[in-house]
Amino acid sequence: MKVVIDSAIPYLKGVFEPYFDVVYQPGVAFTADDVVDADALIVRTRTKCNAALLDGSQVRLIATATIGFDHIDLDYCSRNGIRVVTAQGCNAAGVLQWVAAALAILSRRDGWNPCQKTLGIVGVGNVGSLVERYARLWGFNVLCCDPPRQSRDGGNFVDFETILRSSDIITMHTPLDSTTYHLLNSNTISLVADNSVIINASRGEVAETEALLAAPQTLLLDVWEREPEINSQLLEKALVATPHIAGYSAQGKANAASMVVRAVAEEFGLPIRGWYPDEVKPIERCRIDWNEMCNSIGQYADLLAESAMLKSNPAEFESMRNNYAYREEYF
Repeated sequence: MKVVIDSAIPYLKGVFEPYFDVVYQPGVAFTADDVVDADALIVRTRTKCNAALLDGSQVRLIATATIGFDHIDLDYCSRNGIRVVTAQGCNAAGVLQWVAAALAILSRRDGWNPCQKTLGIVGVGNVGSLVERYARLWGFNVLCCDPPRQSRDGGNFVDFETILRSSDIITMHTPLDSTTYHLLNSNTISLVADNSVIINASRGEVAETEALLAAPQTLLLDVWEREPEINSQLLEKALVATPHIAGYSAQGKANAASMVVRAVAEEFGLPIRGWYPDEVKPIERCRIDWNEMCNSIGQYADLLAESAMLKSNPAEFESMRNNYAYREEYF
């Protein structure tokens, strides 16, 4: 059996070698020839899993070490009997702590406390619900928008327009699909107060670049349209600008690796379902108050330093992402 693995996914070297012929390849470099005789692929967002890659192959499983799946043609996989597994929830705490660092920067810059601000969360899944939990703990007035969850579960949600009109800070945590593509555009952003803040740590295509360039709001961005190419004007405009690493914690990457290992083990009957990398210590979620978080978060996530690095070397976006020193989660 053969598995082809994105070489930028950490912790996996040596795990599958007892069971598979293993090929490690940069995610953007996967070709049809590489995968034609593969039984499984382990990928990130940089590998487009579609007919061009998969036609004529024997692939049975695609396991993506990411929470998103917009890089995978799910209809094609369904028609061709290819099982798709994601690592949903793996990096929720890593993104939470990136958002926390962003909020601490804003609070320090503008001199406010959470009780003075309304935080609007768009997309309240694994990441958004964790952001909601800590935002309420810290004292923010929190508004949540998630139409699929509202339709499925009910609950205390508001519509997107209410988020736009009523929030001092809007943070985006939606998947990318036909309903969220350019969700932030010139029309929707026009409903947001000029002195508000927009945070996007979901997918770049959720926000239209041209609309963000014209927006008067403060922008804090981890994701960009057409990555790894990024608009130079938008890069300079953003207060925080990082290379799609919001979820890049050691624990988040270890969680993703363990989830894809379990998926492959289950599919092929391997005795490694409970594998977790020895070099990473799992962290239990714990309470932390606002002041303690603001005083400590810079030691774990120095977003302004990372922004300065990206702004001075935008052509190195992909290298910075692939060689990022994973942060340690601590709450």
